[in-house]
Amino acid sequence: MSEASGSGKVSARSDYTVWDCVIPYVNEPQDRAKVSLVCKQWHKIDSLTRKHVTIAMCYAATPDRLARRFPNLESLKLKGQPRASMFNLIPCDWGGYAKPWIEEIVKSFKKMKALHLRRMIVKDSDLELIASTAIGKRLEVLKLDKCYGFSTDGLLNICRSLRSLRSLDMEESSIIENDGEWLHELALRNTVLENLNFYMTDLVQINSGDLELIAKNCASLVMVKITDFDIADLVGFFRNAAALEEFCGGSFSKPPEAGEGDQNERLERYSAVPFPPRLCCLGLTYLARPEIPIVFPFAARLKKLDLLFALLDTEGHCLLLGRCPNLEMLQSRDVIGDRGLAVVAQICKKLKRLRIERGDDMEDVEGVITQRGLISLSQGCLELEFLAIPVSEITNASLECVCTHLKKLYSFRLVLIEKQETRANFPLDNGVRSLLMGCNKLTGLTLYLLPGALTDVGLSYIGKYSPKVKWMLLGFVGESDNGILEFSKNLPSLQKLELRGCLFSEGALGDAILRLSSLRSLWAQGYNESGADWDKVHKKRPKWIIELIPASRVAVPNENGEDAFIENKAQILAYHSLAGQRTDFPSTVVPFIPKDTMDE
Repeated sequence: MSEASGSGKVSARSDYTVWDCVIPYVNEPQDRAKVSLVCKQWHKIDSLTRKHVTIAMCYAATPDRLARRFPNLESLKLKGQPRASMFNLIPCDWGGYAKPWIEEIVKSFKKMKALHLRRMIVKDSDLELIASTAIGKRLEVLKLDKCYGFSTDGLLNICRSLRSLRSLDMEESSIIENDGEWLHELALRNTVLENLNFYMTDLVQINSGDLELIAKNCASLVMVKITDFDIADLVGFFRNAAALEEFCGGSFSKPPEAGEGDQNERLERYSAVPFPPRLCCLGLTYLARPEIPIVFPFAARLKKLDLLFALLDTEGHCLLLGRCPNLEMLQSRDVIGDRGLAVVAQICKKLKRLRIERGDDMEDVEGVITQRGLISLSQGCLELEFLAIPVSEITNASLECVCTHLKKLYSFRLVLIEKQETRANFPLDNGVRSLLMGCNKLTGLTLYLLPGALTDVGLSYIGKYSPKVKWMLLGFVGESDNGILEFSKNLPSLQKLELRGCLFSEGALGDAILRLSSLRSLWAQGYNESGADWDKVHKKRPKWIIELIPASRVAVPNENGEDAFIENKAQILAYHSLAGQRTDFPSTVVPFIPKDTMDE
């Protein structure tokens, strides 16, 4: 459980005075946790004044325990299924139900104003419970992040009852769409909405008139992220959304097969769209190269640009990004290529966050990122704090360039793609060591590599030179159990560890759990099923839950709507829990039951 601070006085007694003055300035969850251990008095004050809590695993605590510990919470962020569930690696019936938490929230947390659920199973009945109780009158923020299990009927109850809602966010949630009445109710009843987000959902029954009415009624509307919608049909919405700063989900052009006349007619149609004067964050779901000039009039004021689904080629990226000197956040696919990254390095000097994801290998022959692109980026964008990038070629020298120039990095994510030339510079041990020694602010690290890219020596470097890293994903690293054992000797801050293509034995993973004193969760896929003495782990870490997920074959629909099968290797999911063994285990998960418990 990770907690953030709050403030508020709990007593007029003089011995509380100093603490009452100090507590507003204690913001870090770790600091709050430490001061609460000083004495019973400080523990009580912390308990009564904590305003926000983040629970990184819904089975790490119980709802009633949270209510007893922090009765005055105003904000809660709750995470359910492991991150691997997004990639169909965790059984779909694993769990992560929101119901018991929501029942406790409406009963015990009378001051709750913000609720954020991530990767959880939310039912229409859960949303109806929120809408029909007192919490619904106070709730200002509801975020259903990558959740599933609910429909637009549940949203209808929310939009009809929650009049104080300032932010409704459902990005990437899987929602059953019955109709578009929920959005109409929101438009009729809400006058304080600031953020509306149903980006990357399957909601298509959207009426542009409802969006226009929301813009008219909600003067403070600053962010709207919707599903794919022709921007030319949003003229009324944009005209009334005077305060709008961020918009995502629009298309500047329909694909050619839509048959919308010649190019000049389309350009004239889109040029008439009155983009709001404060618009500085933009995300596009389709943008053809000929329409790029439509963005030019306000490109210089863009601070955030999402091109993940814009379907631009390398040349299109270069044309658009060459007009964005004030960009601070950029999302794109690897079709941007080394040439596009060179433009970013030359023009976007203020860039702080860059996320590049893999695209279709056939999208563009130029759409390949190598060490040349990484070097250009490192030398040109010195303000970078977050960098996620897939590369097909990498050298130790390019990693050393990152550490030389990007001193502000706090999160680095590197994915290595198999190409003919990829393995020419293995191993990358020295480059990884330089990276970690030079980028000493890192708190998040992903190295998704290929076999042979990082030896046991390189893995030991990660353990030795990552003192501040709290979250780590490593793929296909190391050579033997000795690597993970050397790795786990240090890492004083590591709380979450994920291992893809894990080469290590159960015994070594168990020993790693015991060595990593701050670790709160471990997920390992493809480990060596050699057997482990999990009772030894349980004796020294009695609050740890061990779940073994056998190998399986999962059906995933392909582009043609037919089932394609993914072979999932065996997995281990282990996590620290104050709740004890959960009772809703699915048949696809084998819980470890300690021998002493079985004897009882």
